[in-house]
Amino acid sequence: MTLEVSVPADVLEAIRAPFAALGAQAVDPPVIQPLGLLLDLAGEAMHARLVVVQGLGGEESCLRPDFTIPVARAHIDAGAATGRYVYEGKAFRVSPPGAKHAEEFLQIGLEAFGEADAAATDAEVAALAWRASAAGGRDDLTLRLGDVGLYRAFIGALGLAEPLAARLIRAFSRQRGMGAELERAQAQAPVARQGDRISHLLAGLPEGEGAAVLEDLWALAGISPVGGRSAAQIAHRLAQRAEAARAPRLTAAEAGLIRRYLEISDQPAVALERIAALAAEGRLNLDQPLGDWSRRLADLEGAGARQERMVLATGFGRAFGYYDGVLFEVRSAALDETSPVAAGGRYDALTLRLGGRGLPGAVGCMVRPARAWAGASA
Repeated sequence: MTLEVSVPADVLEAIRAPFAALGAQAVDPPVIQPLGLLLDLAGEAMHARLVVVQGLGGEESCLRPDFTIPVARAHIDAGAATGRYVYEGKAFRVSPPGAKHAEEFLQIGLEAFGEADAAATDAEVAALAWRASAAGGRDDLTLRLGDVGLYRAFIGALGLAEPLAARLIRAFSRQRGMGAELERAQAQAPVARQGDRISHLLAGLPEGEGAAVLEDLWALAGISPVGGRSAAQIAHRLAQRAEAARAPRLTAAEAGLIRRYLEISDQPAVALERIAALAAEGRLNLDQPLGDWSRRLADLEGAGARQERMVLATGFGRAFGYYDGVLFEVRSAALDETSPVAAGGRYDALTLRLGGRGLPGAVGCMVRPARAWAGASA
């Protein structure tokens, strides 16, 4: 196991200071988290990176891979409509194959719920991540920006069939597979994938009956399912796959527009101009999200971020599947792109998915002090 470097106390205090200055409530959520919930909310890309633990009775849990879901659950349990929470503690993730990432690491972060002005709060939280990262002493930092919500708006403006649009939106967090997903969505005949036979067999059943069929199959085969997925969750995923397979295909023009959109990566003002030009070409209405981005950039610059250090990349996504709005990462030229110094984004729908009915949206960020410190080599 690769160990995280120890950060000098004075550097750690400097990185911590921007968070401490907020006066937000300090929280320390449990290290042990429910595995099924994390799998459902974090997304398939994080499945292989969860540190799974099993109790004597066979129940499965995992060590917290991040603080966002635990803090959101605590906020909902408190019954508050608004709130700001800061945290500092260890998170745990299995290192990706071939990488030597620390699997136990320190995070310092903020989660904010119920802010009235979403665009202004996005800029404030991204600027906070930037200041905390810069406090580590690195002078080679850049701020990478993206927006799941803008991508959703682009896909929505194309007027695609709902199952096809949903499939393309789900694929956004799996960046390496996005090209293949577009190929599948454009193919005149559906491309067969592992599990398609079962999905088609279950497609005509209500999801409750589909789950019962899976449980019967497991019982007949003497299988004890592991990994946290329930029969109901698997049946739901298979039903989504079957529905997407029956959806109309992308046209060549639609696929071309999506590919060109995902290729945009430039200084924010230039990137927004390119997005607006592409929208005009495709006769797509993106006035609202592009207007929000103009305000957001003005707020970022007002908070001290410089456009020459920023990149807006339309294809930028995060492995955590609950993000549904603005995304950002602070990166160092000394570290590879899989090792951001800080990261965060907006996750408006997460509180609803966790049962917080009627609660407004949320945004957060975290910084990795061991990566922010200029004295660390990786």
